[in-house]
Amino acid sequence: MIKLRLPGWARLPRQPLLRHLLFGAVGVAFFYVLSISLSDFNDFQLGEVGVYAIAIAGLSVLTGVNGQISLGQGAFLAVGAYTLGELEVHQSINLVLQLLIAVAVSALVGLIIAVPATRLRGPYLAGMTLLLALALPFLSDKYSSFFGGDQGLITLPPNAPGSIDPQRWLTWIQLFCALLVVVLLANVLSSRFGRSFRAVRDNEVAASLAGVHVARTKVIAFVISSACAGLAGALLVLSTGVVNTGEFPLSLSIYLLAGMVLGGAGTLTGAWWGAILVVYLPNQWSQSIANAFHANHLVGANLAVIIFGAVLIVVMLAAPAGVQGGLRWLGHRLVTVSTGPKPAGNISVTLQDQPVSKQDRDGPESDRAATSID
Repeated sequence: MIKLRLPGWARLPRQPLLRHLLFGAVGVAFFYVLSISLSDFNDFQLGEVGVYAIAIAGLSVLTGVNGQISLGQGAFLAVGAYTLGELEVHQSINLVLQLLIAVAVSALVGLIIAVPATRLRGPYLAGMTLLLALALPFLSDKYSSFFGGDQGLITLPPNAPGSIDPQRWLTWIQLFCALLVVVLLANVLSSRFGRSFRAVRDNEVAASLAGVHVARTKVIAFVISSACAGLAGALLVLSTGVVNTGEFPLSLSIYLLAGMVLGGAGTLTGAWWGAILVVYLPNQWSQSIANAFHANHLVGANLAVIIFGAVLIVVMLAAPAGVQGGLRWLGHRLVTVSTGPKPAGNISVTLQDQPVSKQDRDGPESDRAATSID
């Protein structure tokens, strides 16, 4: 085996937690430098990228890693948002506690939905979660005194310490929560839970014969996804300042699912690419195109859906594994070109000077089980 030796300081830690924390620290530094160079509005959009990255990362665990299709992720965002809104109206507690309670309530609702959902799969599960998203406006109108009706509930952004700009402070909170969630999910997927998720996705019968409790594994994945969505919803309404059903239409769930597919299903880095597309494509980029062609308001409103669908088709044709999968393929190609043609026989090229592990012997399927931030 031909090996390209890297100096010790350039190698990533072998322990997953240390490796993921290193990626998280790099992310903190990157987003700090980026945010202080942006205007308030761009900071607001950057914070939304972090919020949607949380929701898409949870959905990626549920759909991309565990194989359960959900069209109701937007409803769980609403659960977290309304929980935080009710706490702000009726309670005066610390923001961290508010976010934790929003996560707990969303996880509980996810557990209630997940228990009967374990008997469903494919389009039947998607239909069930779709009904959850459709029922949200009805519940808001039915119990308008509690949910605030059409006016919704008012939320206030957190107070910024010192002379820090309030919008920038909120953006830092949202991005920090996003990086924290990604690090936690990366460690979960590197553990036996991640291996169980993939085993159930690939073959439920084989997973059951291997000792995996299929129903419990599905429930855990669903609860993790709904908890992430609840946190995203709570952080989102801190930016918008109001909680109502208009903030969580059915199209939001569709956008989140499409963003997951575009970014790369089953990858946590892909959640960031998907979040960028969800934030910028339906609003800013489509509006710029509509203005360039002097389209009327009705055309501009529908142009976002058309562009999103067109981008989805193009990306799926050019990179079936999503943006992250395409970048990974491009990186492998560049390494292959830079190191010359692959030698004949069973000789391979690696970037790390370390013994061949079981994952190297088992091939691509085992490689997927060794989850990192990617």
